[in-house]
Amino acid sequence: MSVESIATYLEPVRKSVSVPRGVKDAFTIFTARIERWWPLARYSCTHERARTVAIEPRVGGAVYEERDDGERFPWGRILVWEPPHRFVMTWHPGRDPDVAQEVEVRFTPEGEATRVDLEHRNWQKLGKDAAKVRESYDGGWPGVLETFRIATQTDKGP
Repeated sequence: MSVESIATYLEPVRKSVSVPRGVKDAFTIFTARIERWWPLARYSCTHERARTVAIEPRVGGAVYEERDDGERFPWGRILVWEPPHRFVMTWHPGRDPDVAQEVEVRFTPEGEATRVDLEHRNWQKLGKDAAKVRESYDGGWPGVLETFRIATQTDKGP
């Protein structure tokens, strides 16, 4: 690692939540039903005009937001797809894909519940804005995961 990368390296944001569902259900709710629980009004590119968010379930699949007029806004791409245990995606909502970070989400059984571990990394790609953006996500991911946890208590399936 060069001196420059040591100076600009920021620790990944790591957050976890335990949900009252099995691994398969937790993975499905997080990915296939993300539009039901993701707080779009707060965390999206188009806020009040955001209609939905989706994850295409395959390596290379898009992660995107769709606005009320049908226009799509890319958030990232799936890099690793290992249902129901893990997926990794690039992450750049509202930014150029060249500065995409990575988000990895892991699903681990805890008895009848599931522990969901999220790691958001590669902040250095954001250059001078990295520390500020990292701080924002460090404060934002807990609320997103809490919204997901609540959804796992109420989701009845398709």
